[in-house]
Amino acid sequence: MSNRILVVDDAAFMRMMIKEILTKNGFEVVGEASDGQQAVEKYKELHPDLVTMDITMPEMDGIQALKEIRAIDNGARVIMCSAMGQQAMVIDAIQAGAKDFIVKPFQADRVLEAIRKTLQTA
Repeated sequence: MSNRILVVDDAAFMRMMIKEILTKNGFEVVGEASDGQQAVEKYKELHPDLVTMDITMPEMDGIQALKEIRAIDNGARVIMCSAMGQQAMVIDAIQAGAKDFIVKPFQADRVLEAIRKTLQTA
């Protein structure tokens, strides 16, 4: 069975890039969200195996969404995505329960490595 992934980013282009990397490598993208509030709603609805979450988004940022998802499901596996130079945010994300982080612009190998590693530690 393929792993079900929810892709969260406020930029449609970034969601498309991640989706393409994932689907080419046998993962199933079950949903997309463009802000943290949508991410929380989609998580409740879809129960994905993993979430890729952008940090900087409108409405609710990725760290707040991560905290809300972890409150719903303490075992939630979330990988944060951030642009260069957001180390402090990445540390906040890890402390809030993120399993890993990927730096933009995305390198397909790094995305796949983070996802495979996180899914193995289930």
